[in-house]
This record gives sequence, C-alpha cells and structure tokens, in this order.
Amino acid sequence: MAKVKKTPLVIDDVISFDMIGVCSHHNDYRLVWGINSLMGIRLEKANEDFQVRNRKGEVVSAHTKYSYYDVNDRLEYYFVKNKSNGAYLIPEKPSIDYFLFLYENIAVEPDEFAVKLREVPSILGVYILDPQELKSAEGLEFY
Repeated sequence: MAKVKKTPLVIDDVISFDMIGVCSHHNDYRLVWGINSLMGIRLEKANEDFQVRNRKGEVVSAHTKYSYYDVNDRLEYYFVKNKSNGAYLIPEKPSIDYFLFLYENIAVEPDEFAVKLREVPSILGVYILDPQELKSAEGLEFY
C-alpha cells in the first residue's frame, strides 16, 4: 500500500480593516462632531457598545462605539473608545484614546485619511497602526 502524504491545512486569520489611533482630550461626541464636519462622513452613536469577548465568549469589556456605512465606497467606519471602566480595547496601546477602523476598505487610502484627520481641531495626534502587529486586534469582530 502506498504511503499517503498528509498536508496540514493552515488558515490564516485575515484582518480586513485598517486601524487609525486617535489621541484627544475631548469627549467622544465632540470629537465625532469634528470628524464628521471635516471628513464629510456621518458617524452616529451605535445602540450597542463594542463588546470584547474572551475565548469562552464571555463579555470582558464594552466600549462606546460610533459607526457609519458609506454606500458609495462600500466602506464601514467604526470609531471606538479605547478605555472603558479600566479595561482597554487594545491593551498594547494604552496611550491611544480612540480607534477609527476602516472595515473592508478598498476605497480610502489610510495615510491620506490620517493627514486630513489631523486637521480636526480637537485631535492631538493621529497614528496609522498595523493590526497584524497587535495581538488583541486579531479577536476584534465588527457587526
């Protein structure tokens, strides 16, 4: 009988979003108003918070979330507060106040978006982040 060669199936987790860190001393609603005014998008506060779950599916923390779906570019924007009740959305980046996620982005260049985002008066800093380098970004689920 011929020996059968077995090849393991490797499935890479595909991260389908761009990630921009935002630093600001202002409240989320004021910051979102500035972003909407300058960027021409319509982020709105979501009915439910962004929930971080552990491997068992239990909610570990909940973070304020704003979202917007751009029909023309088929792009979803999510603006999420990093720190909530002492827990971080992305613990590797405790100095970042908010994260802006461009989910399934094929239309907007993140670098150009970040340059324009820096013009919002209430923003102190904008940082392009690579979600592949952040272990906690692997488990983020947008819905």
